[in-house]
Amino acid sequence: MAKHGGFPGGAMPGNMANLMKQAQRMQRQMEEGREKLESTEFTGSAGGGAVEVRINGKRDVLAITLDKDIVDPDDVETLQDSILAAIKDAMDKADAAGEEIMGGLNGMPAGLF
Repeated sequence: MAKHGGFPGGAMPGNMANLMKQAQRMQRQMEEGREKLESTEFTGSAGGGAVEVRINGKRDVLAITLDKDIVDPDDVETLQDSILAAIKDAMDKADAAGEEIMGGLNGMPAGLF
């Protein structure tokens, strides 16, 4: 007779062993997806392309490129708004890629990982 919580003979039933293998495979796929996402770069833009922001999947800002025409000392607010909009655009692209990569693994939104 098995002790409480154990399996007779110490072995897991076939279904449980298969579930464990599936869980391990899914975990490995999620990690590979996360690594792929983190190494991917995304570019967001605003102001008709006058401002571009490049980020990676970890959401690190890698570069900001400004067209000379967007820099107006008398209108700093437009530049600030454009930079924020370009960052948001890049982040939205990273989020969409994360949803596609991670959500495709198990149907759950990427933000839950």
